[in-house]
Amino acid sequence: MRGRRPGGWRPRNSPSAVEKRLLPRPQESLGEPLPLLILETVPPPLVPSDAELVADVRHGQTEAFGELVRRHQPRLFFMARRYARREDEVEDIVQEILLKAYDRLETWRGDAPFEHWLMRLAVRVCYDFLRAHQRSREVTITELSPEESDWLDRQPSTSDGPGGHADAAQTLVPKVLDRLSPPSRLILTLLELEDRSVKEVARLTGWSSALVKVRAFRARLEFKKQMERMKMEKYL
Repeated sequence: MRGRRPGGWRPRNSPSAVEKRLLPRPQESLGEPLPLLILETVPPPLVPSDAELVADVRHGQTEAFGELVRRHQPRLFFMARRYARREDEVEDIVQEILLKAYDRLETWRGDAPFEHWLMRLAVRVCYDFLRAHQRSREVTITELSPEESDWLDRQPSTSDGPGGHADAAQTLVPKVLDRLSPPSRLILTLLELEDRSVKEVARLTGWSSALVKVRAFRARLEFKKQMERMKMEKYL
C-alpha cells in the first residue's frame, strides 16, 4: 500500500518506544546545574616596614631584628669591602655595625628612613676601622701587578682622584687608597667610588658641607702625591 513501509521499517532518526525508554531524558543528560564557584582573591602577606620592625624590637620582639639584618646586611657587606681587604676584617666590621645598631636602636627617631640612620652608623664604624688599622695597611710597590705598574707609569701627574680609570686601575686604586690618611680614604671612597654628593657625605659623616669640600681637596692632593711616590719607588 502506498505510504506504508514493509516490515514496519522506520527512519533511524525516529527512535522506537524501546529506544525512547533507554535514551536519557534531556535533564538527565545535562545533569543538575553546577553551583557557581566564587573564587576569592587572597591578598599577599603584608611585608612589615623597617619602622614596624624597629617598633617590634622595642616592644621585646627581638626576632624582628633578624629581619632587619637580613634586609640590610648585603649592603653593609658591600660597604665594608671598600674599607677592608681581608674577608675576616669585613665580617668584623659588619658585626660591629649590627651590634651598635641593636644597642642604639632607641636613638632612631623615625624622622628619616631607618636605612639612612643605619648607613650613617656604618660609615662611622668603617672610619673607626681605618683609624685603628692605619699603620698596618700601607701597600709596597712589590705588591703591584705588571699591568698596574704599567698603568702607574702612564698616568699623568695631574690625576687628582680615583674616578674614571681604565680596567688596570680598578685594582690599583684601592692600593693607593690604602696609603691615604683615614679622612682622605673615607672622603674619596664616598665621593668618587660611591658617587655621593657633598650633601650626602655631610649627612653620613656628620661633617659640615664646607668641611667635606676642604677634606676632599686635601684628599685629592694626597692621592696624587701617593701615586707620585709609588712611581719613584719603582726605580729605587
